Amino acid sequence: MAIISKVLIIGGGPAGIAAALQFQKANNIKPVVYELRSEPTTLGGALGIPSNGFRLLERLGLLDELLARGSTGSELAVHSVKGHVIGTMDMTGWSKEKTGFGYLRIRRAELLEVLMNAAQKATIPIHFNKKVVKIDEHDELVTVTFADGTSDTGDLLIGCDGIHSAVRTAYVDPDIVPEYSGISNVFSIVPTAQLPPAASTLQGINATLTTDGLLALTPCTASQDNIYWFFSRAVTMPDSNNTRDGWEQHGKKEVDDFKLTMAGYLKDLQGEWGDMLRQVVNQTSVVKFYPIFRLPLGGTWSKGRCLLIGDAAHAMQPHASQGVSMALEDVFLLSRILREKPEYSIADTFRVYDEHRRPRVDEMVKTAERNGGVRKQTSNWKLAMNEKLATGAMWAYQAFGLEKLGLGQKPLAYDPEEENLDLFKL
Repeated sequence: MAIISKVLIIGGGPAGIAAALQFQKANNIKPVVYELRSEPTTLGGALGIPSNGFRLLERLGLLDELLARGSTGSELAVHSVKGHVIGTMDMTGWSKEKTGFGYLRIRRAELLEVLMNAAQKATIPIHFNKKVVKIDEHDELVTVTFADGTSDTGDLLIGCDGIHSAVRTAYVDPDIVPEYSGISNVFSIVPTAQLPPAASTLQGINATLTTDGLLALTPCTASQDNIYWFFSRAVTMPDSNNTRDGWEQHGKKEVDDFKLTMAGYLKDLQGEWGDMLRQVVNQTSVVKFYPIFRLPLGGTWSKGRCLLIGDAAHAMQPHASQGVSMALEDVFLLSRILREKPEYSIADTFRVYDEHRRPRVDEMVKTAERNGGVRKQTSNWKLAMNEKLATGAMWAYQAFGLEKLGLGQKPLAYDPEEENLDLFKL
């Protein structure tokens, strides 16, 4: 392969900025980032990043800043409708022992700010208001043209521009289109100062199953001063023109109407825990709605000198907390192939990448889809049965020491540095 000295990165979200940082740091490749929006987006609530992604963020040199901003509680506590705790488990106990890293919950805007600050320190150019209209390849180079008439040329082009990727639709795989998962999230972030004192002592994820879906609370800041809550349920495709990125409701009437709706969903919840959940909803001033889309499995991830990574290639439901982590794994594996196998052609590089990433991604996509099943509406007696099953499963997990066996956590110990990069399929 000829020397790669410049990479064009389309997308200025976490995947794109992480890719730019890693290529410059580990590969001595000059990155240039182009973002569709006019400024870094503040869309989204809080993100979960388990051991596999947390470790890679540390390798980017971001650990201290992330720990100063995010919450690291890794316990999952499941509450019953009657208000008591059905059971608890450490979501990353085994994987932390293996990797040295547990679980991070951080607001998406905070994660992006940490990445942007690092990119600024590294003097990585990031250009906003750049809408891709055309991609061409010529003379072992790739050129991207934008709607404002400007263009740029590099040795590689990496599409990190999310589920609605322009790189995918304009060039790599136009036939793959996002599909609605059938599940939507309603979420917000509420200051704990507005809630009962117990709210500031919550750790990890506290989840409650209802007949209409799953409601959860989790701290999302290191100081425990903000609670991220979400209600995830199966609904038909929302009737809105803003389904691409979700939308917010700020107006008093719209928010009050939402609270009345939520009151109906929460009416059966009892005890102090039920009161806490209702107060969290009542103290919400901005409601965010997010219909969850995903990409079908089996799409094409590369063409010529262009490669899709992260949600642009394999957007999945968020119910395995793996969106950011999968993008980071993409970045680090590609970086490693380019660094350790310079004799590979671009085609061979992308083929080895695909052979290693696709089984891993498919596994996580299916896990997220299975986890999404508890969001579906059910009857009271089925909910009671689900609570009994959850009680038994979590008791067995503790009683038989299943955590020590890595049950459910082995995928969180994955490290792209351990992959065999040899070409096997010729």
